[in-house]
Amino acid sequence: MKKIYFLLFCFHFLFLGAGMAQKGKIKGNITDSQSKETLIGVLISVNDSAGALSDIDGNYELKLRPGSHTLSYKLMGYEVWSEKIIIKENEVLIKNISLKTEAKQLATMVVSASKFEQKISDVTVSMEVIKPYLAEHTNTTNMETVIDQTPGVTITDGNASIRGGSGFSYGAGSRVLVMVDDLPMLTADAGDVKWSFLPVENLEQIEVIKGASSALFGSSALNGVINIRTAYPRDKPETKINIFHGFYDDPQRAMMKWWTRPNPGYTGTSFSHSRKIGQLDLVLGGNAFTDEGYRMGEKEERIRFNFNTRYRFKNIEGLSAGLNGNIMHSKGGNFLIWQNDSSGALKPQLGTLSSYISLRANIDPYITYITKNSAVHKIRTRYFFTSNNNNTQQKSDAELFYGDYQFQKEIKSWKTNFSAGINSIYSLVKSELYKNHTSQNTALYAQLDKKFGERISVSLGIRGEYFKIDSIENKTNIPVPFTNKSENTILVHGSPLRPVVRAGVNYQLFKSTYVRSSFGQGYRYPTIAERYIKTNVGSIYVYPNDTLKAESGWSGEIGLKQGLQLGSWSGYVDAAYFWTEYQDMMEFTFGKYGKMTDPLNGLGFKSVNIGNAVIKGVDLSLTGGGKIGAFNLMMLAGYTFMDPKQLDFDAKKDTIKNSAKYNILKYRYKHIAKFDIEGTYKKFSLGFSFRYNSFMENIDEVFNKVISGVEHYRKLHNNGDYIIDNRISWQFNDQFRLAIVTKNLLNREYMGRPADLQAPRSIAMQLSIHF
Repeated sequence: MKKIYFLLFCFHFLFLGAGMAQKGKIKGNITDSQSKETLIGVLISVNDSAGALSDIDGNYELKLRPGSHTLSYKLMGYEVWSEKIIIKENEVLIKNISLKTEAKQLATMVVSASKFEQKISDVTVSMEVIKPYLAEHTNTTNMETVIDQTPGVTITDGNASIRGGSGFSYGAGSRVLVMVDDLPMLTADAGDVKWSFLPVENLEQIEVIKGASSALFGSSALNGVINIRTAYPRDKPETKINIFHGFYDDPQRAMMKWWTRPNPGYTGTSFSHSRKIGQLDLVLGGNAFTDEGYRMGEKEERIRFNFNTRYRFKNIEGLSAGLNGNIMHSKGGNFLIWQNDSSGALKPQLGTLSSYISLRANIDPYITYITKNSAVHKIRTRYFFTSNNNNTQQKSDAELFYGDYQFQKEIKSWKTNFSAGINSIYSLVKSELYKNHTSQNTALYAQLDKKFGERISVSLGIRGEYFKIDSIENKTNIPVPFTNKSENTILVHGSPLRPVVRAGVNYQLFKSTYVRSSFGQGYRYPTIAERYIKTNVGSIYVYPNDTLKAESGWSGEIGLKQGLQLGSWSGYVDAAYFWTEYQDMMEFTFGKYGKMTDPLNGLGFKSVNIGNAVIKGVDLSLTGGGKIGAFNLMMLAGYTFMDPKQLDFDAKKDTIKNSAKYNILKYRYKHIAKFDIEGTYKKFSLGFSFRYNSFMENIDEVFNKVISGVEHYRKLHNNGDYIIDNRISWQFNDQFRLAIVTKNLLNREYMGRPADLQAPRSIAMQLSIHF
């Protein structure tokens, strides 16, 4: 018995000694293999279990038990680095790592598709990613120029449309949600976007989601999302300055030239500066622009300043907070309708030119906390103020208060990402144009993204949203799933909460071949402007509609993404067949809405629910970049065919009500094509942009009958339009670049919406300084 006690004592001592064995330590620094920039947030895994994250200086430290271990270093957009190590008791092992970027375009990282970082090849929806070079090299004075070059996207008089989802909305309402850093940029009153307000000088990339995305982003994402992501500082301070001056050439037809002095010109400058100051990331940017205008009276002056900050708390690992902001003051003339299609094409019709003074500002406090087990908590808020004042006593001040809490968790063992959150928007409008109104919008949402094996990615999302204007709640009937909306298939009558869902799957068929399919529901609540506006522009009157209902819909698609590789050049081709349907579609429509004693006997425009619509078609795009021999070649191209129709079209009824002679939705194109290519050889670069749209077959008939020259011009120009831009640049050294940018190179004459002739050829000299 004594021997047994002795043995037990020995075993106890040995186990106690093993438990008290001193751990070793591994630490080091992680950098980018090319730029040598430190990498923040690299996940270091030990034997496939979470270990640590690299800090703001790229440093990491881990305590390990003596023995053999497998370390993995992972960061989105970089190749995984794995290594086996043996560590001894009390040993301090130094291991500095340089990670290589995944050079292929299929490895491009996006956030917007599922609100977390993932490769574009894994997403279940159609997406386009626009890199900053397209803005920097084309002398972009506002974001509209870049967005309009995106395959499948058109912008008509400031209103964005993806795959024909929108027409011309007279400056009120948008079916495309425009965001900056995941926060909405649509105004509280009209729901419009001012493209020149967006920070083009501080651009990381633009992510465009094609198709209904309300399950993640809410109202106004019915047709898709444009998310503009700004950049944060790298290790070294960086400053960019752009200075440019240009002028408009004479129109193709000499009779349209209204100026006798030297040709009208435009000039401007922009800058951005970014740096790290200890734990603080700081970005400053600004833009000043003056345009004399190619149309009489349309002079514009604006000045804008923006900043981004982020502070990383050193004593609380994973916690960061910041404050972003942007402010712009602008004034000028607003041209709406021409006098005629000949000598008055660039002159405003009497009473339609207004002068304006505008102020826009947003301030965005936020907090992000990443826990040690990789759970992410985000609180993002925005205060967005707009003030528009013109000489027609139509002043409007609007305030938007936005708040969003989001939780994310990656469960590595299940290859699953879970996101959930709650957000709320409160709007306050004080206006001579719309009167005074408030609106409230609150939503809960959740999304699950899971990988099955290495080839299948599945995404599921759901959202419930509450909305009211003043004291009027938006209520909807919820049908039994997969049934028609007849009275006997309604699950819930008059629900104040609108539910929407989305689902998608992506399957990696071969090494660089991905097949996907997705379905998403969407909705859009009417804006205050669409419900309550009452105004006139010259002889055209716009009437309010306080009974306007929310529109809803869904979109589905089947797509294929194929990676391409040619030496050091990589890219991908994307093809998709899409189908979109709308219910209670809202459109500004010409008809008799007033009294006989009103101007034009009560004829005018009003936003009405025109019924149900379907848009189906094919969308093709090509994206690529890299070296082919001695040339660096960047490319972005696309073609989209659309068939936009009204499902319940009645030719006799709608000829009067919708001014529609045939069944195609108004202000749409059936065919659009985009192409941009830029080649660089040593210090010389040459680039071309091409845009084509087919003839806009259907417009409100009032434009033909009331506005001089529209019908005549459309009969002469009924084959569509194409525009070519050109840029040539010389990179003197690492700091200085000189470019000549020509827009509308062939000086073609073309019209956007009716009575709105676009710019003749313009030529600008641009000096870019980078240090």
